[in-house]
Amino acid sequence: MFAASSIHEFTLNSIDGKPAPLAAYKGKVVLVVNVASRCGYTPQYTGLEALYEKYKDKGLVILGFPANNFGSQEPGTDAEIKTFCSSKYSVTFPMYSKISVTGDDTAPLYQYLSKEKGAVKWNFTKFLAGKDGKVIQKFDSGVTPDAPELIKAIESALK
Repeated sequence: MFAASSIHEFTLNSIDGKPAPLAAYKGKVVLVVNVASRCGYTPQYTGLEALYEKYKDKGLVILGFPANNFGSQEPGTDAEIKTFCSSKYSVTFPMYSKISVTGDDTAPLYQYLSKEKGAVKWNFTKFLAGKDGKVIQKFDSGVTPDAPELIKAIESALK
C-alpha cells in the first residue's frame, strides 16, 4: 500500500466498469459512502440523493461504493446494483463498482480512509473529504444524510 495524502490519488472503476479517477473531484467536497441494497440503512439512499441535489451546485459530490462485507447485504452484480439504485431510489450521484471496505481484500481507498479516521464497521459509513481531498471526518451508519452534524460539516467544508 502506498502512502496516500488525499482521496484524489485513487482510481476505481465506475459502476459501468470504466476507470473513474477521484482526481476528477479536485476542488469539490466529497462524501464517500459504502452502500448496500439489502441493509436496514438502505433507505438512506433517499436522503443521500436529496443531499446531493441540494448541494451539488455548491460543490458537493457523493460517491457510492457498494460493498458486500457486512451481512452479505450487497450480493448483486454491478448491473443489478445500478438498476436497483436508479429504479428504487432514483440515484444520480456517481456509483462505483463493488469493492471490499474491510478485511484482507480491502480496496486501497478504504485502507487509506480507515487509516485516517478508523475502520468501517457497517454499511453506509460516510467519510467527508474537503476540496483538497483530505479526510475531514467520519460518520457512522446511524448518522443519517439529514443529520445536523453532517449538514454542518458539509456546509463548513463548502465555504
